[in-house]
Amino acid sequence: MTDPVWASIHAERAALAADLAGLTEEQWATPSLCSGLTVREVLAHLTASASLIAVRWMAGVIRCRFDFDRQVAVRLAEHLGTTPAETLERFRSVVASTTKPPLPVVAMLGETLVHGEDIRRPLGLRRDHPVGVVTRVAAYYQGSDQVVVARSRVAGLRLVADDGPFTSGTGPLVSGSTLALVMAMTGRTACCDDLDGEGVELLRSRCGAGAA
Repeated sequence: MTDPVWASIHAERAALAADLAGLTEEQWATPSLCSGLTVREVLAHLTASASLIAVRWMAGVIRCRFDFDRQVAVRLAEHLGTTPAETLERFRSVVASTTKPPLPVVAMLGETLVHGEDIRRPLGLRRDHPVGVVTRVAAYYQGSDQVVVARSRVAGLRLVADDGPFTSGTGPLVSGSTLALVMAMTGRTACCDDLDGEGVELLRSRCGAGAA
């Protein structure tokens, strides 16, 4: 029986690959919401994550002297390819992969969803993610600072989704779509514009640092 989280990851990857078919060279060079990376580079990062077993991940971390940002940059470069078409083809080849670094499977789902939106939003693309999938990711991030600071970023705030069942915390209110809450709690400042409530400005001030 297929693990439902892996099934969601595969569906998110397939949808992203379909959305990116036919992009122009200029669009591939568009800055993403992931600071310092183009949409093409973020896609290569997703390919790297889906290609990296735990042993290779640890070997790379040691080789990079536990500089995790350098490790990410090295792996990204390995999977970028020489052209945008090759970058996309490499990503397509890992759509159904269950390879991952030593992270919870739900963290892989979160990475796939968030980085997919890092790519889509600057390009003006939209995906209506299943609310159950986004709710699962929101529930993971609100309780974790692993990989990306999220739990600490929303500490002392009450998060309430207006399109699904997700709620979390106590304090000044931050409300909006589950997706906007996920993107803001993972440090995407621009997505705070899609939220309402007296806690939004505090959350906005915490965005940026610790985003990945």
